[in-house]
Amino acid sequence: MSKIDYKEAGVDVTKADAFVERIKNLVPTTFNEQVLQGIGGFAAVYKLNEEKYLASCTDGVGTKLKLAQKLDKHHGIGIDLVAMCVNDLLCVGARPLFFLDYMAFGKLDTRVSEELIAGMVDGCRQSGMALIGGETAEMPGVYQDGEYDLAGFSVGELTPAEMFTDKHMESGDVLIGLASSGFHSNGYSLLRKLVRDDETDLLHQLLVPTKIYVEIFTQLRRAFPAELLAAAHMTGGGVDNIPRMSEKFNYKITSWPSLEEVAPVFKPILQRVDIPQEELFRTFNMGVGLTLLVKRSKANEILDFLAQKNVKAWRIGEIENGSGEIELTGVRL
Repeated sequence: MSKIDYKEAGVDVTKADAFVERIKNLVPTTFNEQVLQGIGGFAAVYKLNEEKYLASCTDGVGTKLKLAQKLDKHHGIGIDLVAMCVNDLLCVGARPLFFLDYMAFGKLDTRVSEELIAGMVDGCRQSGMALIGGETAEMPGVYQDGEYDLAGFSVGELTPAEMFTDKHMESGDVLIGLASSGFHSNGYSLLRKLVRDDETDLLHQLLVPTKIYVEIFTQLRRAFPAELLAAAHMTGGGVDNIPRMSEKFNYKITSWPSLEEVAPVFKPILQRVDIPQEELFRTFNMGVGLTLLVKRSKANEILDFLAQKNVKAWRIGEIENGSGEIELTGVRL
């Protein structure tokens, strides 16, 4: 078993979080009353008028790109790029509208770029939004031949009533985790050190695209418009994303799906990591790709609704009045 952790693999999540806090102080938003939510949220929210808000966010795919380049499989990475953006839009309550991409190559490879764009189109189709443009750059000297990097940008819309706030959240409301399709697009600087180059099947499992939750999220909002209170995209930092719902509550994680219940790629990988369980939960999504906060009175009904839609989901905890802390109590893999 490997004792290497995420920081030793080259990624310091704590340092990155501190950097975001510094940016909040450096970038003024108070001068513009139309900025309703800015730096530090899953997506920024801008008041277009009294009836309509816009939401926007940007993201990349991280070092999962290195696996795609190694295996010469790129379509799924295009889906990942869309998913990492569009799932963030859901967390403020927005409906996706359109997407743009940025691709940078050491030397442009039209076959690879077409595979990437085809994946983005697939992701946009799953999200119900349009791919309306982008930018492609050749940067020899910055990237080697065969290397590329990606960034995505997406915009959504919402009404004031659809924007998630903590106004209707109260102690006892329930956290529900929706299954991920795998590790999604985070933790790969560590994951790449845990899998050998000759473990082709496992490497291909690590390339399964990030799940896009737009369809089931939309169905839930229609069926339970007042009972779906907040959402957290389980990206870098794992469970530490959940308190981003609101700093007025603590988040008690009292249950978690076993390794037999989550995507099969988790078990062989996590058995190779000799680091504390709490650190695992703050590095990987651990099988949950999107966490929902729902009214306690409707939690079982919502779980039944998800089961009817063949969406794997679990009741993982609840909230209580507090200050944005997360507690892993009684969680065993």
